[in-house]
Amino acid sequence: MNPRLLAPALFVLSGLAIAGTQAGAWDAKLTPSRKAVVDAIDADALKAHVSFLASDVLGGRNTPSVGLDVSAEYIAAQFRRAGLDPAGDAGTYFQNTTYTPKNGTPGKVRNVAGILRGSDPKLRDTYILVTAHYDHVGEKTTGEGDLISNGANDNASGVATVIELANTMVKYKPKRSVVFMTFWGEEKGLLGATHYAKNPLVPISKTIANVNIEQVGRTDDSEGPRVGKLNMTGMDYSEVGAAFTEAGKTVGVPMERHPQYSDMFFFASDNAALAAVGIPAHTVSTAYQFPDYHKVGDHWDKLDYANMAKVVRLIGLGVMTLADSEREPKWAEIAKTDQYRKAWQEQRKG
Repeated sequence: MNPRLLAPALFVLSGLAIAGTQAGAWDAKLTPSRKAVVDAIDADALKAHVSFLASDVLGGRNTPSVGLDVSAEYIAAQFRRAGLDPAGDAGTYFQNTTYTPKNGTPGKVRNVAGILRGSDPKLRDTYILVTAHYDHVGEKTTGEGDLISNGANDNASGVATVIELANTMVKYKPKRSVVFMTFWGEEKGLLGATHYAKNPLVPISKTIANVNIEQVGRTDDSEGPRVGKLNMTGMDYSEVGAAFTEAGKTVGVPMERHPQYSDMFFFASDNAALAAVGIPAHTVSTAYQFPDYHKVGDHWDKLDYANMAKVVRLIGLGVMTLADSEREPKWAEIAKTDQYRKAWQEQRKG
């Protein structure tokens, strides 16, 4: 999650009216086939992915870096193992581009994407994006002792969730297609997501929602323990919030709208780049702020994997609820969403 984007957010939010989204009849029932997906989500599998992605050998996954490249290859291998179709360039799992850091040399960077094809003839060419950023902030250049910012919660936890959802949902037959994707460069300013928004792998006009995943492993929120609950940024901005609320009721994990951070953090992660082109896009998280945020202490063994599995089950059911509905989630008609509704209308015109 990128804290540099929060100050502009506070300015944008000032003076805007608060209003809710009309809750609709989203079908979040736990059918046998959905239950099979939910039950298959495994805490130990999540731990295995996080512990690798947040290991010292990857050096904090800075953009660009060898550690970031190894992470991309690992994610692609997991998508391949799950059986997702490649969604990247030239039949691969990679969307390639280059990035030049300040006072540095250009380096290759890649979004990683795979697709689970929809089963409904009328809906299979519409898409839901399930995303997370796989980069972090790298290593300190001075000092002694531990210098690596491992980024276990931010955001190896989100990447592990994307991988586990891909692995468990691939045997399910959603009506719409689901694109599982991880972005580079979120910590540099949502760069990978912005690149995707300008160069989409599936049509923006056919992409009905984005569920972005950040910081779902730590329960030691700075405001107190966050156990058995899930946050959503901009929760009242679109009907995605209503669909996830129904899914939360089904699995017994309440969805919550933080009175301050739900709006503030809407601008701080990759969902913002996709919302800017009109896609109803939100980030889900367990803790907005936690000890070791962007510090060397964000290690894999500090995550609560049993609780993480619970919230991932909610995320999985929420995604399936959206994927199986003939109804598309709409932006709420409130002042806070004016720019997003306008962008969505422009996409549909195209």
